[in-house]
Amino acid sequence: MRLNLKARFRPVNPMDKFADIRPYADDEVADVIQRLLDEPEMLGAVAALRIPRIYKWLPKLIRPALRFMLRREFKDVSSVRGFQVFVKHYMDQMIESSTREFTVSGCDQLKPRQAYLFISNHRDIALDPAFVNYALYHNGGDTVRIAIGDNLLTKPWASDLMRLNKSFIVRRSAKAPRQMLAAFRQLSEYIRYSLLEDNESVWIAQREGRAKNGNDRTEAAMIKMIGMAQDKATESFADYINKLNIIPVSISYEWDPLDEAKAQELTAIERDGAYQKAEHEDLKSIASGITGNKGHVHVHFAAPLQGDFADANAVAAALDNAIISNYRLHPSNLLAYAALNQDEGWKNLAEAKVISEADQQQFNQHFEAMPASYRQKAMEIYARPVANKLAQLAQAA
Repeated sequence: MRLNLKARFRPVNPMDKFADIRPYADDEVADVIQRLLDEPEMLGAVAALRIPRIYKWLPKLIRPALRFMLRREFKDVSSVRGFQVFVKHYMDQMIESSTREFTVSGCDQLKPRQAYLFISNHRDIALDPAFVNYALYHNGGDTVRIAIGDNLLTKPWASDLMRLNKSFIVRRSAKAPRQMLAAFRQLSEYIRYSLLEDNESVWIAQREGRAKNGNDRTEAAMIKMIGMAQDKATESFADYINKLNIIPVSISYEWDPLDEAKAQELTAIERDGAYQKAEHEDLKSIASGITGNKGHVHVHFAAPLQGDFADANAVAAALDNAIISNYRLHPSNLLAYAALNQDEGWKNLAEAKVISEADQQQFNQHFEAMPASYRQKAMEIYARPVANKLAQLAQAA
């Protein structure tokens, strides 16, 4: 794995125009870790993930013991890379305990010292970039800087944790037009700075918010935001997009740990016209996603986008084409599509040939355990990638 010495030993400039959104630098790590270890709520969140049963009954005893243990584990962590090595240990445990299989394709075409803008479909708040990082790390690459919305950072300690892990903040809370424009411009300039000056790769989702209905579509507005940092005096739009080395990434989960919660939300929106999130609901979703069963997870890295793109819509269309065509369908997707549709075209897809009786049994058990009122919407979530792939194939024929 390469070490970016320029990034690691960069002095922190208090006048840095990215100071309020950028990840923490190495010389900030020790103070941030100390602040985290003094935060009871953070300790409770970690305990609830690692030892939920014991913590439920003995929270006041567990937090001091956990603080002591974490202080020992963090005593030699003095850099962002050191913190990420620490996180990797728990990522390994999570994959072993909640993921039946993890596979990757496309890494062979990534150059080790090249910075890329990874744009992926978005199904899980924390796991999407985590699995991208995991795939890159175990294939000899460097980890990425991660775009994360400030709506997820309702707790100061959550913001600290994310920024220690190379996350930078997307200020979605800005509402006034002038504030929004300034926030988007700063974000766009930071992405350009990371890629073209710091030589640091970046991950960002193809859309604002998860595709809770399973429909992976790129928002052109996100591409327009990225394009705001284009130097119009010296670069055409296409030149700038090509310069960013955009890699479309397809992430597929055999089982979504939050499928029932997403189906509940979609059902409420269809019935009531809106869904009101509970306080800190996104943080709870992060925890549920990390610990819940994911089955087989596959990550595919496509070739860099290159072309004479006229506008953001053209880039979005190219991303959609790459993400959908490289999306690994699982038996859960195909069986959900079959349950909802009379069309049998799905049987011609390559993945359909490996469905077994055990897959059908697991599928039946999964949905039988779900409240009947949410099953339809949950099946639609799993079926949508199949419908998208079939539509893409029909259009190409």
